Amino acid sequence: MKIFNYRLVIFILSIIFGIVFSIPSLLQTDTGKKISLGLDLQGGLHMLLGVNTHEAVTSKIKTVATSIKYFSDDEELLIDGLSIENDSVVFTVLDADEMPKMDEMLKQIKGLDISKEDLKYTLKLTAEDIAKTKDLSVAQAVETIRNRLDQFGLSEPTVVRQGQTDIVVELPGIKTQEDEKAARELISKPANLELMAVDEERADQVYTMTSSQAAAYGDVILEDTNNDKVKYLVKEIPILNGSQVVDAQVGFDQSNQPIINFTLNSTGARIFGEFTGKNVGKRLAVVLDGKVYSAPNIRERIGGGSGQISGGFTMIEAGNIAIALRSGALPATVTLLEKRSVGPSLGADSIQASMIALISGFSLVFIFMVIYYRRAGVIANIALITNVFIIIAVMAMFGATLTLPGMAGIVLTVGMAVDANVIITERIRELIREGSSIPKAIEDGYSNAMRAILDANITTLLVAVLLYAYGTGPIKGFAITISIGILASMLTAILGTHGIYEALMSRISRDKDSKKWFGVK
Repeated sequence: MKIFNYRLVIFILSIIFGIVFSIPSLLQTDTGKKISLGLDLQGGLHMLLGVNTHEAVTSKIKTVATSIKYFSDDEELLIDGLSIENDSVVFTVLDADEMPKMDEMLKQIKGLDISKEDLKYTLKLTAEDIAKTKDLSVAQAVETIRNRLDQFGLSEPTVVRQGQTDIVVELPGIKTQEDEKAARELISKPANLELMAVDEERADQVYTMTSSQAAAYGDVILEDTNNDKVKYLVKEIPILNGSQVVDAQVGFDQSNQPIINFTLNSTGARIFGEFTGKNVGKRLAVVLDGKVYSAPNIRERIGGGSGQISGGFTMIEAGNIAIALRSGALPATVTLLEKRSVGPSLGADSIQASMIALISGFSLVFIFMVIYYRRAGVIANIALITNVFIIIAVMAMFGATLTLPGMAGIVLTVGMAVDANVIITERIRELIREGSSIPKAIEDGYSNAMRAILDANITTLLVAVLLYAYGTGPIKGFAITISIGILASMLTAILGTHGIYEALMSRISRDKDSKKWFGVK
């Protein structure tokens, strides 16, 4: 009775899987999942960015002040001197009977350290909340930058956090200075939209007033985006900010100039409507990244939660600002710490050198295995080819990026896969020399070699896992390739070749020179 050869079935399925899913990557077809090439192989831009996390803390303090302003307006609480001093929100409640209501509202804002002196309140963020805000600002910056790059149309951008405050950005395919400049501007643009009330009472003093004098009235002095000689005196605490923006699209004004139309969420729309309704005849400054783009007069209550930004944009500028607004404002300023460009010709040279190394390594291993182990070497080579196909197929399925260290990992995997086959074949040869029959030598050879192969591969796999956990960029790519290669080599060497021997067992046994199958004289 013929026993079902499950090992051979699994091996054949592995071959089919490897070939089918690796073809799109090998032939670069238009359909199917493909491996994308890393920065070092196709060229592009590598940047190390630093996030000013203290700005995120300042921004949160400003948000607390805004919440207090609108709570007091909604509840008709009379407060005075609402301002920000040394990362603290300071204000005074004018009616002591209203303090319990204010205390109840402040309980709803988490992470505050509240101190009171008579009717005066001083609010600070707790040390725990400051640390949490700083950590969250970096995570938000990573997500915001990734969203912007996705909408910009770049293929396979890499945006990962590095350390406490740094972000690594890799943009494969950036080939021109213009593309590089556009990408850098999009990444670093804060896109911090604020709607701020113009201080009409002191507006005519803006050119004679200092910043410290303005701060005494709870104001700040901002410049016009098109003319830095034009200045505006606006209230420091904004009415609305970019967090309430849900959409931004490029449009055109009556003179056919590009503008940006933005839409607010329900909360923003309500606040915007209430403010414009109470301040008809006054000016509202539209501020983007600390520059006033326009300060129109409010003619009537504006409902619907929509507005526009005009500022003499080009179509490209308007499009990039709209992308940045849709993706959300950066929680803090992002600065460029390091930049490295890899030219496409250098990437092509790397691919060529890697392919030469891979083909040379394969060829030498193939020739050695056939000369030394004869037909057993041919079987090992079949497993070796399957191993590479499986690596490429798995990487393609998961959308992995192939880097130069990753290609080095494939070359190294070839050696490791051969090593497993050598251990098995050598053990079979020893048993044949000791007088074992071919079938028994094959079965015992696999059984005896199994432990050594598993020990070696599991140890290497653990190291690869650690490299992936604590490494960055190229190191992670190397670790992924090695991990897939180890699992594939165990599949092909332990199951695959064993299944082939089982299928050929009767033929090997009938062969008068069956020992020569394994290079034994």
